[in-house]
Amino acid sequence: MKFRTERDGLLEALVTAGRAASPRGGVAGSPSLQLALRGSQLEVTGSDPDLVIEVRSLVAGEADGVSLLPSRLVVDIVRALEPGTVSVVGNDEEVRITSGRAEFVVRVPVGAEITRLSTLDEEGITLPAMRFAEGLRQVVRAALTDDTRAPQLTGVLMVATETGLRLVATDSYRLAFRDLEGLSALDPGAEVLVPARALAEIQRLVQGTGEDEDGARLVFRHSELDAVFEVGDVRLTTRLLKGPFPDYQRLLPPSYPFSLTTSREELASALRRVRLMVRDAKDATTPVRVSFGNGGAELTVLTAESGRAAERVDGTFTGDELVVAFNPSYLLDGIEAIRSDTVVVEVIDASKPATVRGEGETDYRYLLMPVRVS
Repeated sequence: MKFRTERDGLLEALVTAGRAASPRGGVAGSPSLQLALRGSQLEVTGSDPDLVIEVRSLVAGEADGVSLLPSRLVVDIVRALEPGTVSVVGNDEEVRITSGRAEFVVRVPVGAEITRLSTLDEEGITLPAMRFAEGLRQVVRAALTDDTRAPQLTGVLMVATETGLRLVATDSYRLAFRDLEGLSALDPGAEVLVPARALAEIQRLVQGTGEDEDGARLVFRHSELDAVFEVGDVRLTTRLLKGPFPDYQRLLPPSYPFSLTTSREELASALRRVRLMVRDAKDATTPVRVSFGNGGAELTVLTAESGRAAERVDGTFTGDELVVAFNPSYLLDGIEAIRSDTVVVEVIDASKPATVRGEGETDYRYLLMPVRVS
């Protein structure tokens, strides 16, 4: 393998593919990237057993070939090079990277390999990428990050509805769903459970294109086992999750007796400030108590080791006075997810799920379980 290319383009391809690289995909402690050159097209691939990211890039190719490299090391090397032309020459044993006066000879890791998931060649469905990514921004945050407790909760459920596509995620303490009206990605009545980790990468890729809502396009296809997403020169393949997803519909009450309407930014800023009291606390789950009443709400955080913080937020409250405690980080996630400048927090009592939504927005809901306090 032999080619020349600009450092910045090569670095971008290596970093993007490297997000999928895992120690499970190569030798222990040394995740690998594969560089495959065919003519003038370089394909950089990173993988673990459940996720593959392939990045295509045009280079000045001189000799076709394939080489494997330690992911972190090759990224650090290319990032450290001066801007300009980089020359790469590789074989089965080593890869030589040169730029200016700098030269690195990197050994091919012994026993390294790249995961290959099933190839889906049928024509995919083209989706409006920016709109889909915005839905992911709102929903992925509610997915479980620890796959040892309930692996199916680490995914986002994509459901075909009568009017479009619904995205749903929950970690059992909170739940988020977004309806994308008029967007068709699945057969009627179908649903797939896609790992949130993979969708977070799709969100990052789409938002990194710099395209406007009309310009960016995303191609999606799936089988019973895998899903493939293509954004520009990047293809991401992920295994689908299996297992029962919670019946989230039963968590949605028809109405709420209490509601607070206030400025999204004022509420978020106040919450960030009072949350400082638990930033370094041993018990990071210390709740924020929200005292709802006439004229707004007061946020209070009290810890034995750090002290107390309180701030009042003006707003319109409907209902009797009550106090409900929440995980402050989870509550802030919901507030930051909405698009409207005005947020509505709806509650039933101190033990049932509350809802955070944007005023006038009917396509997004964020449900949050209160924290029980004495």
